[in-house]
Amino acid sequence: MTSELSERVVGRLTQRHQTVACAESLTAGLVSATIADTPGASLVLLGGVVAYTARVKIDLLGVPASLIAAAGTVDPRVAIAMAESVRARFGATWGLSTTGVAGPGPAEGKPPGTVHVGVAGPGGSRSYDLGLTGDRAHVRHATVEHLLSLLATRLDRPVET
Repeated sequence: MTSELSERVVGRLTQRHQTVACAESLTAGLVSATIADTPGASLVLLGGVVAYTARVKIDLLGVPASLIAAAGTVDPRVAIAMAESVRARFGATWGLSTTGVAGPGPAEGKPPGTVHVGVAGPGGSRSYDLGLTGDRAHVRHATVEHLLSLLATRLDRPVET
């Protein structure tokens, strides 16, 4: 299913002459790699940042340190900040982000499967909360599938201005 979603995303982005960039924590590059596995991805994927630590989120992506100090890194507002930042820094039409807890144990007081993804695009920015179950690998791969599905759904709509 993920490869079909990636093909749909790459196809729609290509048709629209739009681009995407990814800021990934939980998925550590899987979103970018999944898109890059699709033929034609070089026309639409500008790049990505693996921001696995709070310091990288702050220093490289510009997520406010005050936000991370108050909410932690696993927060919907952090997902939005990451998506907006990577979109701006790469000059992409769309910015995607992932942050969460893959497990096996909790992090920042949040259980495994707590995931927030962000989509920033022409029509605005939004975070989505995913309550996933399964082992670490499943949580990470399911996050990629959900995020690509969310972007594909937005790309299926009329062009946003």
